[in-house]
Amino acid sequence: MVLVIGSVAALISMSAFLPQAWRIVKTRKTEDLSAVMWTLQVLGFLAWLSYGAMLAAWPIVVENAVCAVLAGFILAMKLLPHHLRQAVADRVDPDVPSR
Repeated sequence: MVLVIGSVAALISMSAFLPQAWRIVKTRKTEDLSAVMWTLQVLGFLAWLSYGAMLAAWPIVVENAVCAVLAGFILAMKLLPHHLRQAVADRVDPDVPSR
């Protein structure tokens, strides 16, 4: 039961970033996002990843690695200049017309 609850929690945590990342790709907009918040989020995930690695707790490592990548993508999209953000979003979803 502990493994099931932990797995469900990890999946929910990892999935939580997908709607924001996809919205950025679809709208190409990041103006309302806080760069400080996303920077702290990425740093927190990297700290948890390091902690999990030191404990050899691979479920902690894997979940936080995935979350760090997704949060890092959102942060990168926030920090990129408009034309580069457009280029990245066009690569991820070429069907959305450029704005």
